[in-house]
Amino acid sequence: MIQKITDKIKYAALFAPVYAQNPNIIIKPENSSPFIDLTKLEIGGMISGAISLIMLLVALIFFFMLIWGGLRWVTSQGEEKAVAAARAQITNSLIGLAIVFSAFAIVKLIGIVFGVDILDTLTIPTFN
Repeated sequence: MIQKITDKIKYAALFAPVYAQNPNIIIKPENSSPFIDLTKLEIGGMISGAISLIMLLVALIFFFMLIWGGLRWVTSQGEEKAVAAARAQITNSLIGLAIVFSAFAIVKLIGIVFGVDILDTLTIPTFN
């Protein structure tokens, strides 16, 4: 049964229309260096990139902790200690996600109110 279905899919793939693109694709302009963007790199950009990366990683960690806590709850088989541990992990991960997203909202609010966009480019004031 499965073999018949996979054979039909293979035959259908043979007759599927192919839409070709322009064959003259330019990968990179001539006389350009692959490190051209590194000349525009500033300390503020590195700091804002690091802050964005850290916030993203922490949000992903808490999200996967939430998923893991849900799996622990499902596989606890009704044991009270296992259910309590899973519930505590879900609660802690939701609190962590709320803290991360509220920190992101506060940073965006500071950017709107004071005009300092920390997550985009960090501008350091000078005496010019």
